Amino acid sequence: MNKSILVTKRNGQKEPINLDKIHRVITWAAEGLHNVSVSQVELRSHIQFYDGIRTSDIHETIIRAAADLISQDAPDYQYLAARLAIFHLRKKAYNQFTPPTLYDHVSKLVAMKRYDKHLLTDYTPEEFAEMDSFIDHWRDMTFSYAAVKQLEGKYLVQNRVTGEIYESAQFLYILVAACLFANYPKETRLDYIHRFYDAVSTFKISLPTPIMAGVRTPTRQFSSCVLIECDDSLDSINATASAIVKYVSQRAGIGVNAGRIRALGSSIRGGEAFHTGCIPFYKYFQTAVKSCSQGGVRGGAATVFYPIWHLEVESLLVLRNNRGVEENRVRHLDYGVQLNKLMYQRLIKNENITLFSPSDVPGLYDAFFADQAKFEELYQKYEQDPQIRKREVKATELFALLMQERASTGRIYIQNVDHCNTHSPFIASLAPVKQSNLCMEIALPTKPLTNINDANGEIALCTLSAFNLGQIESLDDFEDLADLVVRALDSLLDYQDYPVPAARSSSLNRRTLGIGVINYAYYLAKHGVKYSDGSANNLTHRTFEAMQYYLLKASNNLAKERGACPLFNETNYSQGILPIDTYKKELDKLTQEPLHYDWQSLRESIKTYGLRNSTLTALMPSETSSQISNATNGIEPPRGYVSVKASKDGILRQVVPDYEHLKNNYELLWQIPNNIGYLQLVGIMQKFVDQSISANTNYDPTKFPNDKVPMQQLLADLLTAYKYGIKTLYYHNTRDGAEDMQDDIAATANDDDCAGGACKI
Repeated sequence: MNKSILVTKRNGQKEPINLDKIHRVITWAAEGLHNVSVSQVELRSHIQFYDGIRTSDIHETIIRAAADLISQDAPDYQYLAARLAIFHLRKKAYNQFTPPTLYDHVSKLVAMKRYDKHLLTDYTPEEFAEMDSFIDHWRDMTFSYAAVKQLEGKYLVQNRVTGEIYESAQFLYILVAACLFANYPKETRLDYIHRFYDAVSTFKISLPTPIMAGVRTPTRQFSSCVLIECDDSLDSINATASAIVKYVSQRAGIGVNAGRIRALGSSIRGGEAFHTGCIPFYKYFQTAVKSCSQGGVRGGAATVFYPIWHLEVESLLVLRNNRGVEENRVRHLDYGVQLNKLMYQRLIKNENITLFSPSDVPGLYDAFFADQAKFEELYQKYEQDPQIRKREVKATELFALLMQERASTGRIYIQNVDHCNTHSPFIASLAPVKQSNLCMEIALPTKPLTNINDANGEIALCTLSAFNLGQIESLDDFEDLADLVVRALDSLLDYQDYPVPAARSSSLNRRTLGIGVINYAYYLAKHGVKYSDGSANNLTHRTFEAMQYYLLKASNNLAKERGACPLFNETNYSQGILPIDTYKKELDKLTQEPLHYDWQSLRESIKTYGLRNSTLTALMPSETSSQISNATNGIEPPRGYVSVKASKDGILRQVVPDYEHLKNNYELLWQIPNNIGYLQLVGIMQKFVDQSISANTNYDPTKFPNDKVPMQQLLADLLTAYKYGIKTLYYHNTRDGAEDMQDDIAATANDDDCAGGACKI
């Protein structure tokens, strides 16, 4: 290598390249790692150096050279690349490798208006010094390369126009803890901060994007998921669009329930005009969703919900379809189609489904969610009424269209509205669940707005987090972790701002949380069980029982301290009814695992003291945030031993946890023969989960005759999901023929946790 190459330093001066210094840095980064070659990284880097190269470009060239070597045969290159990236990141943030003291760092960033000024008024310099002693900056070295790039791209406080970064990860973690426990008594809060910091910085608890990117900054909106219900009026439609804009701009993913909007051709003002139908208003919502870029963290996204019996359903089902013209397509939204038992019965019996405009059938739309018996009675009554506008379609044809569009776009989701209300924390007659969210794991009550300042409406927010199952050694580990995460997220509800009054009243009255899991695939591999053959059923039952039990116990303990949530009386919990009382008994055929915890004592304590939070669990996709913890995402099987995810920084490779020891234990997505075992596991989880689950269906066409998945198979899986009490189905994934190791980049790139939206945990 010719040492006469000159490098350009940060101050503009030029000096000869120092290859010894480069060698020392790479050798330092390689310490303790297996199957990595310092010389190979140097060789790949040197051929890219050129005269006048900037020192920062040298750093980035070395990092890329190491990252390009990541493979299942040499997984430790992901840590070598990560350490080099951390070294570079700290140089950019602090002009040196060693971070400053916490107090100096916070003082500087508060003065720059990057951090919230309350940090300096709520805590003394002495408390900052104590918090500084909690920090272990060497935990930065446990990140994988993909994690560091996600931190740089989404989470670390920075100037998104110039690319300047102002902090490193351990400051992020300690300051999130400091913000969330600021209102705790001085004698206990530092202990909570210490324990919470340890839990998040060692990846036992995973935090969602809005919390990691936002808590400690002056922007105080951290709920991941926003559910907005629209009424059948222009005022409500305008209010819905306004609420969408406000929340998209503050990093939230949106669920919009538009099922009440009347159908095309309906009478307006006694026949003075006829209605333009749903599609123009869906376009209006799409424009609102895409109006803000969310500060560069991600683009806005929304899922729109409507019932399958809506008069316009055949036009609505094809809105994402590539065929057709712009006038009859709304392709930049996702859609949730709402079903219930009566619709499935019509399918099974090969009968017809009658389509109505909700405006023509009084009481039917509300009963669809709140009272299944009343819905069936009204539905049959309206079918017989010759005065009511309607249209009959064969159930088999309508379901076939639904599943065809779900298969071709991957993004037509399913909501079983009866399961969302019969196996629910909420009393359906008082607080019916009418929709889900962007990623199909939230199931909360909503009420339409009449205007943006309407406090009588109800916008549901859900604040998310997740347990890393890979870090669970004993199920009793959940007890302390549940206490920490419930306290932290509950504090967040009081700490954050609410841009819309209907969201504030709902959040503070219901105090809903959605705590899920990441690394489930690793957890199964570690225990030597599989998705496909029933071997994971008992373990899954034990695990999710423990999780829900300890979360309920934590919320019950918090209610003893701070009071139950104000609308606790609208929950089934207030009547002593728990998730273990309302699940689909069909699940008992899948596992005979008994209940292992003292549910009866907990039931009595909940009836006596209440719960601080109306809901506690929701299983979200966690596509991006699981990368931070070097975990498999959510409950999904990995597509390959090396996941390949597209990001704005290029391709990020990440090897499944503990690959060298467990490679024979992992069951990869396309090795799983069908959806049945997976759907059974989701049903077992749903027994305990009080909200819903982002569950996917997956199809490899090569396993079927003529490389085509039969409609019969799609419908059978839909019915299987319903049979086991599954509330929602998220993506429909089709294998596209890419190498397993290479993943399906298109499928994962658009799933930036929640299809580019927010329920990101």
